Amino acid sequence: MNHQRRQLLHWFATGAAGFYVPQSRAQISLATRQDPFALGVASGSPTHTSVVLWTRLVVTPEQASTLPAVAVRWEVADDEAFLRPVQSGTVMATEALAHSVHVELNNLAADRWYFYRFKVGNAVSSTGRTRTFAAPDARVTQLRLGYASCQRWEHGYYSAYRHMQAENLDALLFLGDYIYEYPTARNAVRVPTGGWVTTLDDYRQRYALHKSDTDLQAMHAVCPWLVTWDDHEVQNDYAGHAAGDSGLAVLDFAARRAAAYQAFYEHMPLPAAALTRALAGLTDPSGAAELRIYSSVPIGRLANIYMLDTRQYKDPQVCSAGGKTGASKLDPQTCPEWHNPARSLLGLQQERWLEAQWGQTGSRDGRWNVVGQSTLFGPRDFKPGTGQMLWNDGWDGYSAARTRLVDSLRKNAVSNPVLLGGDVHENWVGHIKADYSDPSSKTVGVEFCGTSITSRSAGNAKIAGYLAENPHFVFADSERKGYGLIHLTPERLTTTLRVVSDVTQKSASVQTLAQFSVAAGQAVIERI
Repeated sequence: MNHQRRQLLHWFATGAAGFYVPQSRAQISLATRQDPFALGVASGSPTHTSVVLWTRLVVTPEQASTLPAVAVRWEVADDEAFLRPVQSGTVMATEALAHSVHVELNNLAADRWYFYRFKVGNAVSSTGRTRTFAAPDARVTQLRLGYASCQRWEHGYYSAYRHMQAENLDALLFLGDYIYEYPTARNAVRVPTGGWVTTLDDYRQRYALHKSDTDLQAMHAVCPWLVTWDDHEVQNDYAGHAAGDSGLAVLDFAARRAAAYQAFYEHMPLPAAALTRALAGLTDPSGAAELRIYSSVPIGRLANIYMLDTRQYKDPQVCSAGGKTGASKLDPQTCPEWHNPARSLLGLQQERWLEAQWGQTGSRDGRWNVVGQSTLFGPRDFKPGTGQMLWNDGWDGYSAARTRLVDSLRKNAVSNPVLLGGDVHENWVGHIKADYSDPSSKTVGVEFCGTSITSRSAGNAKIAGYLAENPHFVFADSERKGYGLIHLTPERLTTTLRVVSDVTQKSASVQTLAQFSVAAGQAVIERI
């Protein structure tokens, strides 16, 4: 193990734990005229006893060269004025991890809201609000979740987050494409700095740009986030270890992916356990890097939440046009590999993990089983009439894997399945069918694939035809941008699609596009 790897192991192991720093070491400080907490604060990965607190210090290149680590004080309290302290400590923000901070709080009271903040010298961060979930066997009367995805900087402002702050959420599920790797866009509303994103420093700068948005910062500070990714956190249409199609050739994709994964960890409220094979991949990229982000958490007897990874372990897309890498629309009858049962979107290890999770708790107490993943689940045939035209990058391109997931839901008698998705920049609402080729087959669950925060889509000219061709969907919209809300009670799920008036205007207003209800045990979507 080389010196860099040993240093990263040391700082990672100690920095993530929120350990006590003796006074002599705590004197390592950051002298700066700018706000070291200008990128805000965040929390995430909540359980009934723990949560992860995050910030990243703003450090100039000159400071970084002389400050391998900075002592950061963290404080947690029952009240916003910090008059009733709960826990506190000091953690080292290290240059090896971009001076990011991940404090893993443990031994917290269940089903409780807390306030937190960070300090460096005389500088004090903004105050964040976070919470723990209810204990696994506790009675819970309601839960309010938000879901969002696809926030391309160039395409508009994050005004959706300004409105989301007023929704009184218990947690937000972010479903992918937190950043985009592109240099700009046609008719850009605002142009990102830094050009194409390919190196660790590039990814760090692009995350810092996004984190500078005050509406996004404020939403991070309102409640804990559960996060997964899609492709643009690395490269458009990449799949597993196969490069995608981003318009810029990179000779060493393994190094690029490892850098992107490190930057994702540095900027998300993830626990240290996420980095299962971190040192092999993050300090000596060889294709072995793994950032374990799939997870599950129970919320009393009301719900289980599963966050899945649909990119890292994915088999490459097949039969893309012109033999290129990445995504295409095609007729599956022209592609012999389309139905190969060995192909997987989640990877076989994650599939087995999910099967085990459902076998243990999926049918208990009639709970809602909410799955957060990054894309549309049900088939979407773009060709009217005879034949099919399907998109090979989403679940359609992995039909055998989709069938295995549906069969697993049925075999384990998973109660009240709810699949959430993103990626397509459109709202789609539909039923999960035992056999999508037979509209009369058993309905297994429901899905709500959300629109984007800003990322553009094609418009509604063809939506009516698509709905007619795909009867398992009951609603779709390809124009409006925003987020989704889910209100869970033991008796009912209510989903509200919230959309902003115009993402090109920072002052955009918000309204309800549509609202749906699902009675527990019924798996039938009703329009409200």
